[in-house]
This record gives sequence, structure tokens and C-alpha cells, in this order.
Amino acid sequence: MAHPTGESESSAIRLDFDRRVMVQFRGSVVTSDAGLLAYRELDDALGLSATAGEMLADARTGKNGRHALVGLLRQSVFGRLAGYEDVNDAERLRHDPAMRWIIGGNAAYGRAASPSQMGRFETQWLATDTNLAGLIDLSGQWIDLVHRRRPPRGIVLDMDSSVSPTHGEQEMSVWNGHYQCTCYHPLFVFNQFGDLERCILRPGNVHSAGGWEGVLKSVIVRYQGKVLRIYFRADAAFAMPGVYECLEAERVKYAIRLPANQILQNRIAYLLRRPVGRPPNEVRRYYANFTYQAGSWTKPRRVVAKVEWHPGELIPRVGFIVTNMSRPAERVVAFYNKRGTCEQWIKEGKGAINWTRLSCRTFAANAVRLQLHALAYNLGNFLRTLATPEPIKEWSLTSLKDKLIKIGAKVVSHGRYVAFQMAEVAIPRQMFQEILRLIAELRPQPPPAPA
Repeated sequence: MAHPTGESESSAIRLDFDRRVMVQFRGSVVTSDAGLLAYRELDDALGLSATAGEMLADARTGKNGRHALVGLLRQSVFGRLAGYEDVNDAERLRHDPAMRWIIGGNAAYGRAASPSQMGRFETQWLATDTNLAGLIDLSGQWIDLVHRRRPPRGIVLDMDSSVSPTHGEQEMSVWNGHYQCTCYHPLFVFNQFGDLERCILRPGNVHSAGGWEGVLKSVIVRYQGKVLRIYFRADAAFAMPGVYECLEAERVKYAIRLPANQILQNRIAYLLRRPVGRPPNEVRRYYANFTYQAGSWTKPRRVVAKVEWHPGELIPRVGFIVTNMSRPAERVVAFYNKRGTCEQWIKEGKGAINWTRLSCRTFAANAVRLQLHALAYNLGNFLRTLATPEPIKEWSLTSLKDKLIKIGAKVVSHGRYVAFQMAEVAIPRQMFQEILRLIAELRPQPPPAPA
């Protein structure tokens, strides 16, 4: 085959079941990811790649580099968004016309970066201390660009950890007894819009809350003075005095699950007696408020308890939440229960972006890969929350990838322009045009002309 994505022979292949059907291989003028052009338009409207170029340092010393640093970053991020999470995928993507035009520069009329170039970019240039620190901060900078267009009044932060299974002799991959596998143990912070504010990669044997301060405080500091109120939610792994004291010092309202103990159970003993009479067919819920001070706490804090009696169960379900919020107990519980969306976003990152694919040998290279996955996730979520028409507003990132990104198109080049003739199946022309209209509204408005 003369060209890895071109036509191997001039004649078409006919199929015996119906001789009217012909198969032609012209991969160099066909793309299966034409929907990425909408994400590139959003990238340009928000200035995401331009911000990345300002934060990352180009470690190359030669003067004959074929691809700019921003172009290589686009290839990494947009490739992951389309489901190509391995460096080896660059062998095909370097010829893909949609990817070449998304990268821009020399790649538009030539080729994108090869697997060896992408390997050096991700495992060497981005793995330096300076660039890795810049990548970790970049997600927050991208979110700030979004908030400049649509400022939120308040921010709700959800923190949780997850598991990324490892294979082979990967650096700092350790057995985790809870997950029953050898893994990494990344830590994530999301906001209420599903944007990934910050994440870090950690060895597999660290506590679920290990390193929380370095992740959470930088996010809180970024929002101070920009929003009216900051809220925080987390599960029982983050029920530690240091977390409470940090949040209280920063004037952050929080609701954190508190592990049960005998003292807490005794405080609500009157709710744990089985109700008199025939059990109803519906769930019965009871709430309680009280002040509690654990031995490791420097002061007493408010605790909210919820007791649920379910039909057919002899023992009630009990939960405790420590909080500094003044809302009624029922509203505090309702606020905390929305933390489950954070777990859903982590599942989306695993399913749509495949950010558990951390297959490099060194820990630093895998930390880079996680940040690139995070940027791809945020880019996908930005379009979902900012530029999706009402009929597809509730689509998951997986659905958007399968139906919007994976639009097939034939590429026709003319002297002055390039046309992507897109298939009109899941996303019709009117809907794609509406996506572009919503993106156009996000562009900075030009200053008014002088009178």
C-alpha cells in the first residue's frame, strides 16, 4: 500500500452480493471525526489554546521544528476527545484531514505530528517540572475563561478520589486494598457545572484524602473575590479536622459526611426505635440537629443526622453530616446528596475520555497523561454546557462523541477554501448550525464604534 490512508489501487472493489455496490479506499480525503471542527471553533472562541501557549514552555532548542507547541497540544487534547488516547494513534491521525486542520499551521496542508514526535512531546517536554505545573493549573485557567463569558454567582466544589488500574512495572503503582488491584489513586475537584477544576495523580496506596490541601486550596484561592459564596461537599474520607479548619478559615460553607460512632448514635437514639404500628409501604425519613465535638476537634460543630426506615428492613439507614451551614437539616441533606453527580462525572471521564489509560513507564509521564485527559474532558464539557441546543442538552459526553464528533465527511479542496461535506445522520445541518451560533455568542464583543 503506497499511502497508509490513501487508495491502494485505482480500481474500485465490487461486492458479489450486489454488483452495483463498490468500495473505494480514499482515507486521505475522508474523515470520521468531522464533528471535532465544532470543538475547534469553541476553542478559538474561548481562547483556550492561546492560553495554553502562554503557560507552557517549549523545551526544544532547534530551529527546524515542524509543529508549534500549541499544535502538538491540540493534537493530544482533541485526539483524546475523539477517543484516541494512545500515542500510537498519531500514526493514523497525522493523515486525518479534520485533525490536520484543527492543528493548523504546517499540518493543514501537510501532516500532523508522528507517534515519535508525540511521544517526545508528552513524555519529555511536558513532563518537566515547569510544564507539568502549568498543565495542572491550565484546567482552572480554561474554566476562568468560560466564567468570564458567563459569570456564576456561587461555586460548589466536589472532591473525590478514583482508581486507575496499572499493569506491569509502572513507577509508583502500588496495591490498593480497597480497590483490590495495583493502581494509581488520582484526586479530583469538580464544580457544579461538571468542569474538572483540578486533579493530581497519586501513588496507589495513599489515603483517599491524601494531598487534599494542595489541590483544594489553590481552587479556593482562585475563586476568592470572584464569586459571592463557595461551597464544598465530600464523603467521609475527607472528614478530618484539618479540612474543617481550612474551609472555615477561608469562609467556605461545607457539608461533609461524618463516619458514625456510638456517641453519634446515642444522640439520635430516640429516632432509632422502630415506629409503632404496621410499617407503611413508603420510606419514612427523620432528621435531627445537634452540636458535637470529637476528641480531635478544637471546637464543637453542627451535625445533621438523617434516619430512613425502608419497607421490609428491620434496621434503619443512618447518616451523619458535619456542616457549618445554617440551612434546615432537610435542605443540608438534599445539598449533600447532590454530591453523587461528582461520581457520575468521574464515570464519564473514564468512559468517554478513558482517563484511566495511564500506560507510560514513568510516574511523571502518566501525570502528564492525566492532565491531558482532564483538558479533553473539560473541552467536551464546555461544549455540552455552553453550546448544545435544547434537543441534545442532556446528552452525555459519550453520546456527543458517538453522534457529534464521529460525523463522517468527505473533504474537497479548492484553490481558496476546503469543504467538509458532512454526513447528515444523528446531527442534522440545522442543529450543527445552531451549535456554531451558540459558540459565536461566546466570542468577545468588539468595542462600540466611536460616535
